[in-house]
Amino acid sequence: MKFSRKTLGIPYAVFLVLFVAAPLLVLFYYAFTNGQGQFTVQNLTDFFTDPNTLGTLFYSLLIAAATTALCLLLAYPAAYILATSRLKAKSVIIMIFVMPMWINFSLRITALKEILTVIEGNLAFYPFLNSVIGMTYDFLPFMILPIYNTIVRLDGSLIEAAKDLGANDRQAFFRVTLPLSVPGIVSGVSMVFLPAMTNYVVLDMLYNNTYIMGSLIGSYFSAYNWHGGSMIALVLLGIICLFTLLTGGMETEDARTGGALL
Repeated sequence: MKFSRKTLGIPYAVFLVLFVAAPLLVLFYYAFTNGQGQFTVQNLTDFFTDPNTLGTLFYSLLIAAATTALCLLLAYPAAYILATSRLKAKSVIIMIFVMPMWINFSLRITALKEILTVIEGNLAFYPFLNSVIGMTYDFLPFMILPIYNTIVRLDGSLIEAAKDLGANDRQAFFRVTLPLSVPGIVSGVSMVFLPAMTNYVVLDMLYNNTYIMGSLIGSYFSAYNWHGGSMIALVLLGIICLFTLLTGGMETEDARTGGALL
């Protein structure tokens, strides 16, 4: 019995309507209405005039940017060495990077908290630093894997051609390998930056107190202020969509450049 593509797509369409479109409609409804169900833009105005929400937003962006930068600084050399080495156990080493993700999240963060407490004595003195360390520990594999997959697929003849034309190892890396690995970098940045901006669980487990967007949204809903919380979630969704659009455009452009080089 054969099924058409439209028939096979029905379950996915139903899923999208129930679990994507419907929740978004509810979010929009609460974001642009007040307690009486009347249309209003006051919730949007409150977001951009409240120092608490703006401060939390900028702090979230700062933590996400620092986490992404540290992950990239650690991940690129590791991915490059693994992708270009002749080790026979590459898959085993990659699995070692991924293995921590198989362990319960709360156990990993609790263990990290104990280690940081032993090293630093009092976590309260290093909130920002430890937040970045915790986020980096959690999201590092998401940066390593896309960069590794991009570098390992590069055509080695391009490096050889660059060296035949007089480039040394450093010049070949910066003029060939690095530009062609940018799509993997962009993908890794997207996979780290976006969740790092909203993942308040790490901070909550480290300090029992959080100051980023995810916790702020939770506090609004806990106080039964669904309208304010929905607007904050909607603004955050807009930021995420804009970031995704920008990084997607960069990745497409880099892929075209890479295709031209090839």
